[in-house]
Amino acid sequence: MLGTAATAGAHMSDVKVGMITTLSGGGAGLGIDVRDGFMLAVKMADTGHIEVIIEDDQRKPDIAVQLADKMIQSEKVDIMTGIIWSNLAMAVVPSATAQGKIYLSPNAGPSALAGKGCHENYFNVAWQNDNLHEAAGAYANSAGYKNSFILAPNYPAGQDALTGYKRQYAGELAGELFTQLGQKDYAAELAQIRASDADSVFFFLPGGMGISFLKQYADSGIDLPVVGPAFSFDQGILQAVGDAALGVVNTSQWNKDIDNAANKAFVEAFQAEYGRLPSLYASQGYDTANLLISAMGKADIHDADAFRAALKEADFESVRGDFAFGNNHHPIQDIYVREVIKEGDVYTNKIIGVALEDHQDVYAADCKM
Repeated sequence: MLGTAATAGAHMSDVKVGMITTLSGGGAGLGIDVRDGFMLAVKMADTGHIEVIIEDDQRKPDIAVQLADKMIQSEKVDIMTGIIWSNLAMAVVPSATAQGKIYLSPNAGPSALAGKGCHENYFNVAWQNDNLHEAAGAYANSAGYKNSFILAPNYPAGQDALTGYKRQYAGELAGELFTQLGQKDYAAELAQIRASDADSVFFFLPGGMGISFLKQYADSGIDLPVVGPAFSFDQGILQAVGDAALGVVNTSQWNKDIDNAANKAFVEAFQAEYGRLPSLYASQGYDTANLLISAMGKADIHDADAFRAALKEADFESVRGDFAFGNNHHPIQDIYVREVIKEGDVYTNKIIGVALEDHQDVYAADCKM
């Protein structure tokens, strides 16, 4: 794919990309990884036809909206990307797509944009929010868990998380809690888990929230198996959590040990460029850029219909292996089961199974594209 895009460079049109992502505060690691993965793919393709303008949304919806307006009206970007958080995506994406801009999501996949709110200009290159949680529910069934205690922050992705887990999970619930977004102290929640008759804990707490919860969970003396999505067990987070995460099972559409040429090249190049192992978020940024580059090799950005069609084809080598868009422009892909291990001094994940094969989100049925 990279070779195709590079050789097509002679007749490629220039594309201006506006990337709004989280580069400061508690969720900065996620945005930095998306940015670094995206920029690595741009560098490797070396087309000379992509300009990327990068801004920090500070994880604040109002800031994200101001930046989006500036990029669309003043900077005249062709493509928008970068948003990590679903509440920010809901503030920015519908307006951007309504103004004719193509939005490529490298992360946030709120259900509202996958079903009735799907749009021809919106492509999600990561997942629909429920997907990794659905896989966790499927895994919990296979592990024989019958009474899970589940918790997530009270915002769109947190609501989608618990919905997704319950959609696949066949057992009972020992408890269900919504925490505050950005919460750091989980003493009250841990007390409720301890007092329940749970046989397992499922949680979705991305970024710093997950670090806090896992450390406090490890110190609490509660000895129940923990299941979660990759977001709380990702490469950047694991080093901060340490031994508390060892052995925890989590679900992901990507891992560094997926055995294909594109993934091996990505992991090697990312380490060489940045001196660290890539994360899930870095892989999503990288795939997003390569999707864009593949479309640029086939169509002119100023021919919107042709460019959308080229994006829909997803004719690039994904680090995940098989990757295709469903009718709602969200991925159809395998979701893996991973276990947290230690390699030397580095905490990381290894794939131990597949939770869901060629999985598509349920909201696609409501999309009229």
